[in-house]
Amino acid sequence: MSKTDTQADNYLMKRAIFPGFFDPFTVGHYSIVQRGLHLFDEIIIAIGINSQKEAFLPIETRLQNIRKIVENEPRIKVMPYEGLTVDFAKKTNAAFILRGIRSVADFEYEKIVADVNRALSGIETITLFCENKYSFVSSSMVRELLRAEKDASQYLP
Repeated sequence: MSKTDTQADNYLMKRAIFPGFFDPFTVGHYSIVQRGLHLFDEIIIAIGINSQKEAFLPIETRLQNIRKIVENEPRIKVMPYEGLTVDFAKKTNAAFILRGIRSVADFEYEKIVADVNRALSGIETITLFCENKYSFVSSSMVRELLRAEKDASQYLP
């Protein structure tokens, strides 16, 4: 076996999904994805479709907006999904789930979800703490600004 064959056999594509509702996709989300590219070969921004959650922006708009933001990065894909995140991860051959954490409250929630996902599927969750400058930015805050017809551009990539 040649050295090249061994290297190819040892290479494992590190793909992660970054799941969320992304209504809208904020500078905080974008920061997590950009930083995640240092850890993963490919990231799929997975926009969850939840029939029980009323969206401010239609799924088509969210897909289109995020695809435009990442159009120059071939290692990022944007896809919608329904059902369990771990099922979508398996369907796309993602070995990891990437998540962002802004606060202790986020940590408590994300730890529980990560534990359940690992128990169900063996898929590991990698969490990144948000940058300090984005710790207060949330999709719900941005939606409120947009509903009030205020300028939210500084919170959108």
